[in-house]
Amino acid sequence: MFSTAHSIMNRLMSGVAQPINILFTTLMVLMLSTPCYAERIKDIANIQGVRPNQLVGYGLVVGLDGTGDQTTQTPFTVQSLITMMGQLGVNLPPGTSLQLKNVAAVAVTAELPAFAQPGQRLDVVVGSIGNAKSLRGGTLLMTALKGIDGQVYALAQGNVVIGGSGASSGGASKQVNQLSAGRISEGGTVERVVPTKVGTNGILHLELHKTDFGTSQKIEEAINKKFTGDIARAVNGRTIDVRVPEAADDLVKFISELESLSVTPAQGSARVVVNARSGAVVMNQNVILEPCAVAQGSLSVTITPDPSVSQPNPLSNGVTADTTKTNIDIKQEGGALISLKGGATLNDVVRALNTLGATPGDLISILEALRASGALHANLEII
Repeated sequence: MFSTAHSIMNRLMSGVAQPINILFTTLMVLMLSTPCYAERIKDIANIQGVRPNQLVGYGLVVGLDGTGDQTTQTPFTVQSLITMMGQLGVNLPPGTSLQLKNVAAVAVTAELPAFAQPGQRLDVVVGSIGNAKSLRGGTLLMTALKGIDGQVYALAQGNVVIGGSGASSGGASKQVNQLSAGRISEGGTVERVVPTKVGTNGILHLELHKTDFGTSQKIEEAINKKFTGDIARAVNGRTIDVRVPEAADDLVKFISELESLSVTPAQGSARVVVNARSGAVVMNQNVILEPCAVAQGSLSVTITPDPSVSQPNPLSNGVTADTTKTNIDIKQEGGALISLKGGATLNDVVRALNTLGATPGDLISILEALRASGALHANLEII
């Protein structure tokens, strides 16, 4: 398998006068040379109702080394601190002006998994919502994390770990990665249970991660082959209903066996994905290119100002003045018409695109034009 992949890569890179400066990953080549493998149902579908819930809260990070919020621009930080101190029994005189440098207001988020029980630990993410320069070295004070219904489901507190670093001196600064957001590993504690109901009236609803009628039908066949009684029925390209057998007295064991079944997913639709920022291009094995002709060329217009001095003739009572002469240069590079043969495989498509010698920007334009003309049989997605 790997020898075939290397052979394809060598053929792609040989004989190409101007290869595209684009990242074609090894995954692309392996997709061409290897068949589809079976996947477990748990990897391509989930049981309806078994899902996480998002939590959010507002809190304060203290203990910063002078990198906290500027209180004159973030009055909510001072207001939050005064309220917290009042709850702890510290009453400040009215009109007190606090000049804080070591406190930052933050938003705290976490994901509450299904079947979470009180006392279970959660990872939380902390992000500055003011103008704090850095949260490095800070400690998050106890923060209530609420769900969409406004109820408190977890509490968060702990030392914030920042992945970035930075330094400044004499007006110069250097920063690596992000300093205004961090993470607290197991910094949250579950306080309330979210009821999770699996199935209704003895029916489990499997939901595919991606809609595909072929895969839905194959899952139905695999389940009915494993369990007697034709208990599975594909409702549509996304949902498969599974009736729990009467003999299955242990629901957990039945779901475990169900999710462990192997299914070979149906081949997806032809798709070409282009990353406009990095120039990466990924295509699947179903992409087809019809015979067509492409003209590639670029028009460059260069405008260059040429400053000069206008000097009057002697005894002319003229005045010396600065003038600017503008030079305009237009260049049209080669735009030869290149014929592309029809290809039925990924190898042929990549080879045809490589012969154009296009830049990432040109390649996106070419792919869009090919798709619009009907020569490229694939869904084009630019991210």
